[in-house]
Amino acid sequence: MDCPICDKTHEVEERTRLAVVTVKGDKVEYEQRYLFCGNAGEEDGVFETGEMNNENLHRARNAYRVKHGLLTSDDIVGIREGYGLSQVDLARILGWGEATISRYESKAIQDESYDYLLRLINDNPLVVLEFYNKNKSKIAESKQMDVYARIVKRLEAHGKEYLTRQAFEGEYVSFVEPSDSNGLTTLDVDKIEAAISYIAESVTSLYKVKLMKMLWYVDVLAYKTNGKAITGMVYRHSDMGALPVGHYALMNLEKLNVREEESVNYDSMIHVYPTPGMNYSVLSKKEKSVIDRVIDKFKDYKTKDIVKYMHEETAYKQTSFGEIIPFSLAATIREFD
Repeated sequence: MDCPICDKTHEVEERTRLAVVTVKGDKVEYEQRYLFCGNAGEEDGVFETGEMNNENLHRARNAYRVKHGLLTSDDIVGIREGYGLSQVDLARILGWGEATISRYESKAIQDESYDYLLRLINDNPLVVLEFYNKNKSKIAESKQMDVYARIVKRLEAHGKEYLTRQAFEGEYVSFVEPSDSNGLTTLDVDKIEAAISYIAESVTSLYKVKLMKMLWYVDVLAYKTNGKAITGMVYRHSDMGALPVGHYALMNLEKLNVREEESVNYDSMIHVYPTPGMNYSVLSKKEKSVIDRVIDKFKDYKTKDIVKYMHEETAYKQTSFGEIIPFSLAATIREFD
């Protein structure tokens, strides 16, 4: 290129380095791209093109967003594109100025209230539909049906998952803080879904009642071994052993692969299978190790056998029907090795 440093035409080197810049009064670190002229010194040979300068400013602003827990501009683009909407259409649906989304995707940093609403519409398509019904007059009539169809498509694709998760999470409004009831762990639906599918990978005849017991053993063994449970679920004493709070809603989670079969004797016959494409990376190596130990112990147990085994646990004997089984009793479970 025509080098602006030495005024000669030659090859220049593209480099990256960690740089510190002040954004909104706060120093942030980001990866800076720049060019280097080998005909000059290490400091004097550094320069940027106009395109690089804009990209570096973009990276610096996103570094600020990450530092302060805000959506990055790329996140905002992803949310909008998830609905297949233009920048102007999404801004109009939300009742914002037409250029607002464009600015947030390029250079402006959103405040927390705007960030919260963007996160909300990403998680819950019903909110977008509500805003559309309120503000559709701001969209040209010729486009209204197309925009509506795009929102409904997203609702059909992701709404069921959100609603089933919301129903399950609603069962845990009284257990939002880490405590002895939840094993010092707040509810984590992603880990619950991953743990259930992970168990089903190794246990071929996995039905609901057996699964509920294995989940309890997973959580209490994790608590005993690592000081905290994995799923954040709360378990109550029932006739057939420990049952998670909200177990009916639990089995309706969208990412679970369950099939209802004819009832036979002891089992409810809700058969649990592995979920294709499940993301197991949400489980740490330690957590998988705990689950593996529970699988090794109970994979060949029939439902009635694991129920009988659990009835002999001190944690079960020291609680009554309907009571929460505290994790402080986890140390009393029988050894697995």
